[in-house]
Amino acid sequence: MDALSLLLNRRSLPKMAAPAPQGEVLENILRAGLRAPDHGALTPWRFIVSEGEGLQKLADILVSAAKADQAEAAVIEKASKAPFRAPMVITVVAKVQPSEKIPTVEQHISAGCAAHAMQMAAVAQGFAGFWRTGSWAYHPVVREALGVQGDDMIVGFLYLGTADCREVKAPERELSQFVEYL
Repeated sequence: MDALSLLLNRRSLPKMAAPAPQGEVLENILRAGLRAPDHGALTPWRFIVSEGEGLQKLADILVSAAKADQAEAAVIEKASKAPFRAPMVITVVAKVQPSEKIPTVEQHISAGCAAHAMQMAAVAQGFAGFWRTGSWAYHPVVREALGVQGDDMIVGFLYLGTADCREVKAPERELSQFVEYL
């Protein structure tokens, strides 16, 4: 798949099965994240890979967060199943580095670019993925359990695996609705 086709046809697939990326394929995905735009070469990212027992650990963290909120049983049940939508979840964290020149927001955006690059690298190698954020990414219990402190931020949970549903064509968007020229 050429790079332009990959970018113009990107779609998130919500249903994934095993296998997840492994070995050199997974390394390529992680290395793609390390190539994200990075003003000042701060490398403001950290990637937490969860698969196998790690998915259960992530589920336990989400359940703890739901219980801390005294959530209804249905929310707790949903939290317990969330990581198992795919055989691998990479939590992408913006690990903010002190800098007088590079503001926190740029470091958060850089981590977002890393997540996007990793998703595209997975798709380019024949895997599927979707990037979710949601309230768990901002929850203090989840942040603490994953070592996210201060201005650090979970920018997303990147679910990766093998497509287990039919791909839906991306909606067409009219450029004139989103682009202005000065």
